[in-house]
Amino acid sequence: MPDASRSSYRRVVLKISGESFAKPGEFGVDPEELALIAQEIADAAATGAELAVVIGGGNIIRGAALASAGQIDQSTADYMGMLGTVINGLALREALNGLGRRARLMSAIDIPAVAEPFIRARALRHFEKGRVLILAAGTGNPFFTTDTCAALRGTELGVDILLKATKVDGVYTADPKTDPTARRYDRLTFAEAVERQLGVMDLTALTMCMERKLPVIVFDYKEKGNIRRVVSGEPLGTLITS
Repeated sequence: MPDASRSSYRRVVLKISGESFAKPGEFGVDPEELALIAQEIADAAATGAELAVVIGGGNIIRGAALASAGQIDQSTADYMGMLGTVINGLALREALNGLGRRARLMSAIDIPAVAEPFIRARALRHFEKGRVLILAAGTGNPFFTTDTCAALRGTELGVDILLKATKVDGVYTADPKTDPTARRYDRLTFAEAVERQLGVMDLTALTMCMERKLPVIVFDYKEKGNIRRVVSGEPLGTLITS
């Protein structure tokens, strides 16, 4: 694995939220938003990088919110959230295939009618064949976020970098929407991110990346071409390393 230099990457995990599939403030899968994110991912894959996409499901269902209401046990709510990611994965797979970019949907829970099970050797074979991997259902276990899934799959697949796509252009000292003095970091260490409680990722994911020396870039995916740029090594967002 290369160090955290901003050169083009051979193999990456891209973490995108369920919000990528919906209009701002809305739920579900919006055709226009789906087309936009699929095109951005297809353009990034055209660089030649091997690309695995870990997707969230917040546009379909928010398991944490259901659990906090007290009517549904968190384990059940988390499984419901995993199913939401599968819905998004199906939509993204079809959109990518429609663009001529071959894609395969792999799920951490067994749903053989709609997705392949996640098997590391099979995933690596898909990379060899030039396919985009879409990884759904998180880790397959409750109480783990899709950020943790991205860290886990990145480690398993031996990626060079974990790319966390967000709606802001990096990690800030404070919320830039509410604090005009907030300053963006160009680089951080994992220890600094934890110590300063910057909310980059959940602590399980951050600790795994730190232990496995898997660098993370937090960047704004909403600007056209940014996914391709960051995969190509252009200096976007905030780079977090050991």
